[in-house]
Amino acid sequence: MSILTSRPAVRNGSIPNRSFPNGSAAAIKAVDSPKPSPPRPKPAPPATALGYSPFGLDADARHFGLTTSTMRLKGGTLRVRHGRRTDSDTATILVHGAAGSWTTWTPLLQASDATARELTDLIIPDLPGWGDSPAPADESVLGVESLAELVADLARSLGYERWNVVGHSMGGFIALQLAASETRATESVGLVSATSFSIIDSVRHPVRQFSTLPAFTALLLTMRMLRLAGPLGRALVRAVAGLGLLRALVAPLFSRPTAIDDSVVAGLGAEVRPASFALAAARAGAYDAATQWARIRCPVRSVHGDDDAFVTADDDERLLAAIPTCRISTIRGAGHFSQIERPLEVLIRLEFAGPLPIFSAACPLDTC
Repeated sequence: MSILTSRPAVRNGSIPNRSFPNGSAAAIKAVDSPKPSPPRPKPAPPATALGYSPFGLDADARHFGLTTSTMRLKGGTLRVRHGRRTDSDTATILVHGAAGSWTTWTPLLQASDATARELTDLIIPDLPGWGDSPAPADESVLGVESLAELVADLARSLGYERWNVVGHSMGGFIALQLAASETRATESVGLVSATSFSIIDSVRHPVRQFSTLPAFTALLLTMRMLRLAGPLGRALVRAVAGLGLLRALVAPLFSRPTAIDDSVVAGLGAEVRPASFALAAARAGAYDAATQWARIRCPVRSVHGDDDAFVTADDDERLLAAIPTCRISTIRGAGHFSQIERPLEVLIRLEFAGPLPIFSAACPLDTC
């Protein structure tokens, strides 16, 4: 099974005749009416022109033949982009990370379209408290396990029985937990610049572990202080954006920050949400990753940039030890947002179309 499919997609939100389980179709609200997809603001370049950060973020779901819906589920309300429906019962779920939204996946979608590697049966949610999804009143539902359950409920509410799931950054926690808790339904996991053990250690012991991930620890402490500042903290974030300093602040996340499109900087700036970030980090710090991930049985492929400030070589070793079915590779010239910086290479590295050999922790990295 592959996260990339080449079957003809059903465009503009049209869904084949399919019965939804448990009357879940009634949970869909505020669905965009089908309209002809408007042309993209910038034509996609040919495959030979795809280099570093070839696309900006695109917030118009119609450009990708996707429908925007609000889903009222047991675990919370989600704003989700979905579509390109085929007759398959297997979805491709893309889970963004902290300080992100569904739009951080749009460069990957543009790269797939530009190279005829069309992604179908897509489900791309805004997680609670991010993007267009409201933060729940009860923060207890924002644990890694609860969020994975919410994503599974979302997929089933849209009529899918199985899925391939791809997670970016802290979204990788959710993708892996989904594979651990839904072993029969999860066909494969793709990890893009996924944070893991070093993040957990840094959240638990920020001072003692500062030298391990200094960029993340500094960001976490800043977010915690801004959260405590309340409205003053949010005003400070807006002031920084108004002064044009956001590019310098997000520079550690990218290999070549000056080459990133302005829309990427603006999109990340809009998702600077101190309370949501601090809470997501706290939930990651409380998560028993080794125990949960040992339950995973499906193929797992992990890619991250060779200049990723949030992922260490030790993370790779520990991930291989925890998940025997995992395969890891690095992408040259990329930082923490590989799907934005090198989207075509991410697509190629995450393709599960062929048989996937299983490698043990003894397998040298980048030789598998």
